[in-house]
Amino acid sequence: MAVESWFPVGYALPDGASCRRAVHGDSQWQIFKTDGGGSALVVRAELLERWKLLNLAEEGVFNVFNYGSETFGEVSCGPSESISPVDQCKSPDSRNEAIAFAAALKATREIDPESALQDAIYAEGLGRLFPTFSLSPRATDDVILGYWLTGGAQVSAKSTRRLNQMMSWLTPNGVNDVVSAAGMSQMAKTSSADDGVDDDMLEKVASIATTDPSAAEGSGLERGVPFALAGRPLLEDFFNEHVVDIVKNKERYAALGIGFPSAIVLHGPPGCGKTFAVEQLVEYLGWPSFQVDASSVASPYIHETSKKVAEVFDKAMKNSPSVLIIDEMEAFLADRESGSGSSTHRVEEVAEFLRRIPEATKNEVLVVAMTNRVEMIDSAIMRRGRFDHVIQVDPASAEEVHALLTKLLSKLPCAKDVDPTPLSKKLAGRPLSDVAFVVREGARLCARSGSTSIEQCFLIEALETTPDRSGNGNARTIGFL
Repeated sequence: MAVESWFPVGYALPDGASCRRAVHGDSQWQIFKTDGGGSALVVRAELLERWKLLNLAEEGVFNVFNYGSETFGEVSCGPSESISPVDQCKSPDSRNEAIAFAAALKATREIDPESALQDAIYAEGLGRLFPTFSLSPRATDDVILGYWLTGGAQVSAKSTRRLNQMMSWLTPNGVNDVVSAAGMSQMAKTSSADDGVDDDMLEKVASIATTDPSAAEGSGLERGVPFALAGRPLLEDFFNEHVVDIVKNKERYAALGIGFPSAIVLHGPPGCGKTFAVEQLVEYLGWPSFQVDASSVASPYIHETSKKVAEVFDKAMKNSPSVLIIDEMEAFLADRESGSGSSTHRVEEVAEFLRRIPEATKNEVLVVAMTNRVEMIDSAIMRRGRFDHVIQVDPASAEEVHALLTKLLSKLPCAKDVDPTPLSKKLAGRPLSDVAFVVREGARLCARSGSTSIEQCFLIEALETTPDRSGNGNARTIGFL
């Protein structure tokens, strides 16, 4: 999803890097693409001070500067190094990349053994993971490493049998080297015969170490429970019927000529919850995920974009069953007959997708695309046989916001007076990111006051200081189908 940049395009950072667009971000930090293909991490002074207090950011590593009335810190890197959120990093392309991340995880833990890192920012050049202190459920380090290595699967790095199955590009000894570099070698065995311990037992022991009860029992698909999507009952029903049931009952559907789930398009205004829904589905399935977006595959050079797209599809098929996510699909799949979309290289890119999407489905890759501008998409792409399902996701109703608030607040210590009903009425029609922000801001106000539990007054204050940026107000919503 698009991020509202703090700085204008071309803004010069203190170390000389020039900002292009923000590709990731939260209220306290943003990651920008810079001229030359590099990246820059910019954080507010408050978050930078927390990192300094934890000794994660040495003095002088971040360049401090003022923009308007605010103070920021920044650090940038070239195109050969990575700065990215841990939960949105692409899986590594080589053993060296994998070991670099594992070493950064170990180095961070040696300095800060307490902070949760599932929401951290990985700065490869600094060899650090910087926590962002979000409200996301905490995960143990072995699950974080496994998630990053596999490109999104909820698997412990201590379960070497599953890692070897999912990372076929790396030898068993290579997997062992990566896990050892993270300081987890006490359970990393390339063969269960090495110590007489069954690999399945190692997997169970590793899963018990997770603090998230759902993660401790494996993915939702493995546990046989229905897919749940708080605040989106219609979308939840769609995924259960058209994806989950087909995967769970593969032989029954195959006997009637129904193969792997067809490709899906989710479309709707920014902030309506498309990305959240896909993230929840990927977590439920427990499959590796791969992403096609402008930041990872777009190139100004002829043939280069289509080549990168092909590489992502090949990697997804090699690691199937998997999920391939096409974010902001209008950037690649705009109508070839309209304006700038008629150039030769754009025709080539669309043709690559036309060929690859059916191939991916046949090879057990679930293709899910998202767009805010469905009217711009090339008609050939939208025909059935490529994307069989085109689902409209509208802004959430009061009932849907209430369900999401209830889920978010259930994970936090709350006072007895907390009632999500008045909040949900005022947040209806607004982006779901606003809902999560109100809860996070309420928790911050609670911590600032010294209280140990969130009270209704903190949530109301957070809501009153969170203006609606969508420009839609409380727009009337229609069902997603």
